[in-house]
Amino acid sequence: MELDGRELRNALGRFATGVCLITAVNEEGEALALTANSFSSVSLDPPLVLWSLQNNSDVFSLYSSAKHYAINVLAGNQQELSSRYARKGDHLLDPEHFTPGEQGGAPLINGALVQFECSLEATHPGGDHLIIVGRVQAMHAQAEGEPLVFYSGAYRALA
Repeated sequence: MELDGRELRNALGRFATGVCLITAVNEEGEALALTANSFSSVSLDPPLVLWSLQNNSDVFSLYSSAKHYAINVLAGNQQELSSRYARKGDHLLDPEHFTPGEQGGAPLINGALVQFECSLEATHPGGDHLIIVGRVQAMHAQAEGEPLVFYSGAYRALA
C-alpha cells in the first residue's frame, strides 16, 4: 500500500500536541529558537526526552550538534512566539523573550509552562528527520497555566 504524503500528514495532525520552542546558542553566542511539536518523554531514570529535527531545516547544523539546548513548553498565550520562530530564516531570539539557562547557557523562554535544560545524549536517523535525545540537567515549571495546543493544522484551546 502506497501512502499519499498529504493524507498521511493530515492524519498525523489529528493527534493533538503541545508546542515547544527548542533554544540553543550558536558559535557566535547568538540565541536561537525553533518551533517544534515533536517533543516526548523517553525515560525517568535517567531523565531523557526527545524531539525531532527536520533534515532540511535551515538551522540543522546548529541543532544537530548542539551540546546544550532547552525545550520550552509554551503557554496558551504564546502563540505569537510559536508562529514567529516556526518561519525559516527567523530564528534569532529577541532578548526580551528569554533569559540564559544555568546548564550550558541555552535560552529559557520567559513565561513558558516548563523549561527543560538538556545536554545532548544521542541522535538517531529517522527518515526525513533526526531524532535528538537529551538528558534533562535542570527543569523549571510554573505551578499553573494552560498549554499551547496544536491540532489538525491549527492552534487550539483545551475545553
